[in-house]
This record gives sequence, structure tokens and C-alpha cells, in this order.
Amino acid sequence: MDMGLWWFLQAFVVAAFTLEPYFCHAETAPHYSFVQEASTAPEVSYHDYIVVGGGVAGCPLAATLSETADVLVLERGGSPYGKPEKTDKGNFVLNILDTFPDSFTEIFVTEDGVYSHRARALGGGSVINAGFYSHADLEFVKNSGLDEALVNDSYRWVEKKIVFEAPVSEWQAAVRDGLLESGVLPFNGVTHSHVNGTKIGSTIFDMDDHRHSAADLLEYADPKNIKVYLHATAHKIIFTQETAGSRPKAEGVIFEDESGVKHTALLTKNTKGEVIISAGAIGSPQLLMLSGIGPADQLEALGIEVVLDQPMVGQGLGDNPLNFLFVPSPEPVEVSLLSVVGIYLPTNYIEAGSGFNLLPSIGWIPDFILHFLNQTNISSFFDTRLKGGVILHKVARPLSTGYVELRSTDPTETPKVRFNYFKEPEDLEMCVRGMQTVIDVASSESFSDFRFRLIPTQLLVDLVALVPFNLRPRSLDTAKSLEQFCNDTVMSFWHHHGGCSVGKVLDHDYKVLGVDGLRVVDASTFNFTPGTNPQATIMMLGRAMGVRIQKERGIREVHPTSYVHTMNSDEL
Repeated sequence: MDMGLWWFLQAFVVAAFTLEPYFCHAETAPHYSFVQEASTAPEVSYHDYIVVGGGVAGCPLAATLSETADVLVLERGGSPYGKPEKTDKGNFVLNILDTFPDSFTEIFVTEDGVYSHRARALGGGSVINAGFYSHADLEFVKNSGLDEALVNDSYRWVEKKIVFEAPVSEWQAAVRDGLLESGVLPFNGVTHSHVNGTKIGSTIFDMDDHRHSAADLLEYADPKNIKVYLHATAHKIIFTQETAGSRPKAEGVIFEDESGVKHTALLTKNTKGEVIISAGAIGSPQLLMLSGIGPADQLEALGIEVVLDQPMVGQGLGDNPLNFLFVPSPEPVEVSLLSVVGIYLPTNYIEAGSGFNLLPSIGWIPDFILHFLNQTNISSFFDTRLKGGVILHKVARPLSTGYVELRSTDPTETPKVRFNYFKEPEDLEMCVRGMQTVIDVASSESFSDFRFRLIPTQLLVDLVALVPFNLRPRSLDTAKSLEQFCNDTVMSFWHHHGGCSVGKVLDHDYKVLGVDGLRVVDASTFNFTPGTNPQATIMMLGRAMGVRIQKERGIREVHPTSYVHTMNSDEL
């Protein structure tokens, strides 16, 4: 045989075996053979890693770990692929207001009297959010303890799969120009970077307005090494101690399927396996407490055996206050979600959306809003689509924090949640400044085509003050004072963070202090929300921590950029 041909064949065989996990058995969303209902799980199973939560962090984390180890993912929600049109851009409002049992959203009311949402779907919050994609600020990366090269590589790993150019519609262009006219300078063009001024970010909606989510990152997974169970509710983490007084070690998870049958997933013996919680800022501290790690007095009051008295679990919970102005338009406007953002002062962000579809599923809208629409002339601004849009303000780094506390030992019950919006006067001051900028944008010449010229801006403030978007008491001065307006009309931006903070509950490797074999990797580890919108950084964190764990085990010797990207058809 010709030696040139011999070396070619040998190289081909080596390449085939080396790349076989990526090409020969690569699976694409939504056709994942490894995603199954939890009811199909055996009574007992063994795995190298057990990831609780198949959300924004859990999916990239599990996909990365599956490159070299056996991974189980327990997701309490269902698959976003069964009804893909439900999560399209045009159905954004309908998706987050859906209260049917199979919805991707769990709506709850905080102790502050504010409506909020938790995702319950494979892909987590990326299945129900507004899609905006932007990197964290440099300070966050520095404080995270992650290698900057790994951070940047992990962002690119995410972006190759699910990130697209954000369209700038007429409404978004008016917001952009209005921000610049209002002094939110300079214009930074299209960028993922977190920089002061006005910029255009990216989105997880493609050019056909179809949503892509963190669940799509499971395309990177080795299907032979991963199992994902849906409707799998984790009840508690199993701990063992070799001797009395020794450090507890996580050994597995007890979970329940949709029929109420319990299953046990255990870590494989003689491995350096771990249980990794990625259940979000509410779910992760909740599971720790249900498992006996938390404030001892609260756990004992509920009859939970205390594994570790850790009073900081559930503390430091934060959310970014949202206040907004509704701007009715003389004519219908296109559907647009967040594309443009104004970043000014260290802690203020301005974003906007328009033309939200409200039909055909009008019944999903809360009754109190329907009653208001029927009783006022404002109903003329609603047809099958909102005739106008909203300009939003977000306090980026609120100093006010709250807590998560268990109501019961039922893991399906949302715990008691309080964010203490505007408890610190500095947060209220930021809101007042931000809402003044929102008013300036709405009043700008750039925005004039989208305004009824005979409706003064104060009337728009009055309008928002009238609608009970939360359950907080209204003051007679709600519309007269921006301070009172911020307090009375505050909503959640759904950017929940904290509750398992690094340095208090976790070490800088995201390992739970005081126990072995247990980490938390999600937004509950953050002391503040990274960047304008956190999903990019949470997905990055999942990928980066997966690589870091592999390095700790001595598995990954190569530079992180060595991953193989499965090419899309338009790249061929």
C-alpha cells in the first residue's frame, strides 16, 4: 500500500474516534434522545455528577461535564420544544402570564406585594425572558475569580449556538435616539461589552423571531454520557458522615416524578463526583434548607434535621426594581423586545419594548387588568396588539436585600420571598433619577412620532399609577412624586440573585462551606446582577465552571478553546 495513503487512513481513524462524540452522535434540539420524563427513571441510579436544575447555568454546565463524565440533570419543569411557538417573540407577554399547569412560568407574590416569576422549563429563565444578551461588566469578572481567558472563551462557546443580532425597529431606534438626545452618551454601536452610554446588544431570538434558549446548549453534550429527567422535583440532598463529627458529604439526591413516585440518584463510588445545585436564586437556597443546611432555628421549627447550621443561606437575596412608563402610540407599532440599552451613572439602565401581542389568549391576562381596561378609555390602545410600548428603568445594583425562608417542607411550594425594594434610600434616589431620564426620552423630539401630542407626559405617569401592577398600597401622591411613584409602582425585573453568596455560603470555587461534594452554580451566588441583563453571564458561568471542574480533576489539559463546534448549515 502506498505510504501516503496509509498515513491518511491512520489519521482518518484517529480523527474519527477523537471527534466521534461531536459528529457521529451529535444531537440537535429538539431531538434529544437523552431527555426523558422522570417517570422513566429507575428507582436508584448512579452518576459522576448530579446537576439539580436544567436552567440557564445547569444546561451549559451539564453539557460541558458530559464531555468526560456521566451526568444526570434533574429539571422540575417540562420541555420548551413541545410548543415552540409559545416562546416566540410575539408571544412574550402571553408566555410570562400563562397560568396553566403546563406553563413555563410560575407566578408568585413576594412579601413586598410584588408579582414575580420563576421559570419551570428546561432552559430556565432563557425560555421566558425578553432575550437580551450582553456581557458582564469587568468588575464582575474580576471579582468572580474566574480566569479572563476562560470567561471570554465561555461567552464565545455560548454565542456560537444561540446568540443573534438584535434588530433595531422603528420603536427601538426612537429609544436609541431619545437616549442620546437625553444625554446618555456616547453611542457605542453594537457590542456585547458593558460600557457607559447607549448601545445595541444581541438577542437569543433568531431572525424569524423564534426563541433559542440554554436548552439548545445541550447540543454540545455527549449523548452517551448525559441523562436529563423532566418534571423531576428534587426533595433533598443525601448526606453521609464517615464518623461522628466529620464533615458531611453529599452522596446523592432524592427526587420525585410527576406521578409522585420517589427516585434516588447517587454519586458513583470511588469518583470525585459532586452534586451541583443550579436551581436559581430562590430554588437553590430552598433546596439547601430542605436538605438541612441553613439557619438551624428555622429548620428545626419545620422538623428538618440540621446537617449544618448556616444562617447565611437564603440571606442577601436581591432583585432589580423595575419601573416604567407606558407610551401609547397613534398607530400600531411593531413587536420589539429589548435591543437598545442606555447605561449611565454606575447603577441605572434604560430599556424598552413595544407592540406586545395580547391575543388570541387574552384570558391569560390577570382579571384585574382586564377589569381596568373595560372600565376606562385606555382600552382603545389595545386590540390584538398593544398600540404603543414601554420604556423601562432598572436600578442595576440595589443595596436593598432580603431573604428566602421556607414556608413548609414541600419542595413544590414557593418559599417566602422578600426583596425589600427601596429599603435603602440610595436605591430610591437612583430610581427617581432613572425615571426622570425615562420621561426625558418619552418627551424627546426623537420620540415624537410615537406620541399623542395632546397627551402630556404627566398623564402617562398618572396612567401607570392607576393600574395595580402589584399589590402594594397606593398613596394619594403616587403620581405627584417620583419617589412615591417608584415605591408604589415597582415591579420585578426577574433578575433574582443572591441567597448563596460566595464568601458567605460558598467558597471561591463555588463549593458549599462546611460540607464536601456539593457546589452551587447559578445566580444565587451573585452579590449583584452582572451587566444589564444576566443571562449571558449565567450561561458563561455554567460553561466556565464545567471547564474548571474538569481541570480540578486533571481531565482537561488543553486550552478551553479546544471544543468542537457543530456547524450550522449556513456555515458550511
